Amino acid sequence: MPELEWQKSSYSSGDPSSDCLEVAHGPAGHLRFRESEDPGTVLLTTPARWAALLRLVGEGATH
Repeated sequence: MPELEWQKSSYSSGDPSSDCLEVAHGPAGHLRFRESEDPGTVLLTTPARWAALLRLVGEGATH
């Protein structure tokens, strides 16, 4: 598998020692998320599922 290019959240303080959410685009368009404090644990999702989650959060969904 090719090396992933991880990007920090724009909400990160910019301090290289601070922990934050990182995202990388992977093969087949999948998105990968990890916490910089624990880079070995990676969550995998599709752009459609990520968009659906953001939409629900934005609507204040509780289910």
